[in-house]
Amino acid sequence: MKYNFLGNSGVKVSQLCLGTMTFGSGFGRVGSVSQDDADQMVKYAIAQGINFFDTADIYSIGDSEKTLGNALKAAGVRRGSVIVATKVRRQMSDDVNDLGLSRHHIMNAIENSLKRLQLSYVDLYQVHSWDPAVPLEETMRALNDLIRWGKVRYIGVSNFTAWQVAKANYIAESHGWAKFITFQGYYSLVGRGIEYEIIPFCLDQKMGVLPWSPLAGGILSGKYRKDKPLPKGTRIDTSTGLKGFIPVNEEKLYAILDVIDSISQAHNVPVAAVALAWLRYQKGVSSVIIGARSMQQMEENIKAGELELDPGEVMKLNDVSRPELPYPQWMIEWNMRDRVS
Repeated sequence: MKYNFLGNSGVKVSQLCLGTMTFGSGFGRVGSVSQDDADQMVKYAIAQGINFFDTADIYSIGDSEKTLGNALKAAGVRRGSVIVATKVRRQMSDDVNDLGLSRHHIMNAIENSLKRLQLSYVDLYQVHSWDPAVPLEETMRALNDLIRWGKVRYIGVSNFTAWQVAKANYIAESHGWAKFITFQGYYSLVGRGIEYEIIPFCLDQKMGVLPWSPLAGGILSGKYRKDKPLPKGTRIDTSTGLKGFIPVNEEKLYAILDVIDSISQAHNVPVAAVALAWLRYQKGVSSVIIGARSMQQMEENIKAGELELDPGEVMKLNDVSRPELPYPQWMIEWNMRDRVS
């Protein structure tokens, strides 16, 4: 396993991060991994060199955090040897204040997350999405206080636009508060919209990128084929799962799968490993968040950490999945011709 710096911090994380949205139950068809299976997955991940684990309070309404905490304890891992990330923002109960990025909710949420995780601090605390009802000054000051008090080591952001991250970090910097060091966002071979504004911003600001759903909800796992019915029991074969949540251009998907197939056969690795490994070669990516609902999926996905793609293979995947540029990106690219040697 190789390691990268987590954004502009001095902390190194494994190129693959074990995402635990599947841990626990009660999160549609996504959360289904029992405690025993989670214990096995976490122990296996650590043995393979993974030191980075991602969860969120909303996953199975706290059950994912609880399951991960138990699994880390069962693995007997030394606290300082693992980097644990969780998130705050989503509604956790019927209480009208049990959601959002207010100081009130953040302070309550971190205490609840730490209790479920059985930890005294979280390495990376991420705001899960934008909250239009709360001033950014309130949110950033509350997060900075958590760092001052030792409950959080670093802060990150997820599912913001580039201008929203820029505004938040400007406010933090102007007050001498901690800034976001990572951006967690959807990024896959069939979803490269993050490349338009967010990745250039993160590169400029030296923020680390953490792709979520790198297999597009399992669409790039190799199970989905042209003119064949969706496999049963998967996360997107029903309205209770992820069907319709992640937009996909089916025509482009099958062209991408053709290229992935040829590369997976050449390396004798699962299709999913190729799709995951491609992200390791993209600029700004600190760690790719992988998930699994079984040990078989876990073993297949973790092969992405070992797979070395040659430049030609990366280029083929880049070309077949290249999205159509929106304005002003196409105009910027056109005008950059006189600056490219």
